[in-house]
Amino acid sequence: MSMLDGLLGGAVGAEMATVVNSFIQQHGGVQGIVSQLEQQGLGPTVHSWVGTGPNQPISPDQVHQVFGSGMIAQIAAKAGMNPQELAQKLAQVLPTAIDKMTPGGQVPPATRGA
Repeated sequence: MSMLDGLLGGAVGAEMATVVNSFIQQHGGVQGIVSQLEQQGLGPTVHSWVGTGPNQPISPDQVHQVFGSGMIAQIAAKAGMNPQELAQKLAQVLPTAIDKMTPGGQVPPATRGA
């Protein structure tokens, strides 16, 4: 179980925490998620998650826009959900996940899997 699974498990359930952790890792970790959101014009939103203030929300439509419907559908199928349900869950969980993974308002350096 990863650190994120432990942080989110109680809030969203262990299975969803695993899905979110996998999603973040597939997108280059926290740094990759931050970059993708910035490139799609959601810099202020993602910076609120990284920073120490309140987290701004993201909508399921914005999740689809940033990460692509194909990617959302693929991950949803693996998780046994429909894409809309996954986008809704990601919209709820990503702000907290990124917030928890950036203590002190700092994005950790990118890590690449072997």
